[in-house]
Amino acid sequence: MEDVYGATIGRINTQGRDKSRLGIGVLMWICHAEWPLTPIELCHALGIELGSTYFNAGNIPSIATLVGCCQGLITVDKEALTVRLVHFTLREYLSAHPGIFNTPHSAIAEIYLTYLNCHQVNALSASSFDHLSALIHDKPFLEYCSLYWGVHVKKEHSERAESLALQLLRDYDGHISAIMLIKESLYSHLDRSDNLLSSGLHCASYFGITGVVATLIEMGGYDLNQGDCWERTALYFGC
Repeated sequence: MEDVYGATIGRINTQGRDKSRLGIGVLMWICHAEWPLTPIELCHALGIELGSTYFNAGNIPSIATLVGCCQGLITVDKEALTVRLVHFTLREYLSAHPGIFNTPHSAIAEIYLTYLNCHQVNALSASSFDHLSALIHDKPFLEYCSLYWGVHVKKEHSERAESLALQLLRDYDGHISAIMLIKESLYSHLDRSDNLLSSGLHCASYFGITGVVATLIEMGGYDLNQGDCWERTALYFGC
């Protein structure tokens, strides 16, 4: 099977620049994402132009395109509504050949943060708290990005990811991803009447991204004694 997988990866890499990028990108996301991705989440992930301030929906590839670019190595699980590798031995093969992917966690983090910093997401406000379900349906990649970007930044550092993270966290209090993280991960029982304060420093500390925490403190403008809706300081999460 190793020879078969190696030959197939070789065919993916010789398809042409765009198809090769999509094929290897799909395999990377499936192997390193924090939860099994739905077809629409995966399509959105591959449609984001790294570093762009505008999300162009016209760049989103179809799931049929992604399946074709992977040369038979992935399948759509219609029962679980996710995209997965064709066989568990493929994951073992990819894990044994880390050079196939170039810094996967930082690459994923950069895509997340590009999306969270784009114009369309920045235009959403905290007033959307009561409509999170509708937002997730309308912007299917938003929940995943909001809940897990910091996990990947922590796993693998890159200067670009750190720069994009600082861009997001400077105005984090009113950002929709802060509301998403608070409601869906930290304090799921809260309602809109609660004090939902969560600074960028709180977020970086929650994810354990020590380099970003240190940079935010050096930049100033944060009260280290400021509590969130449960009066927990940012450094509480880093303990």
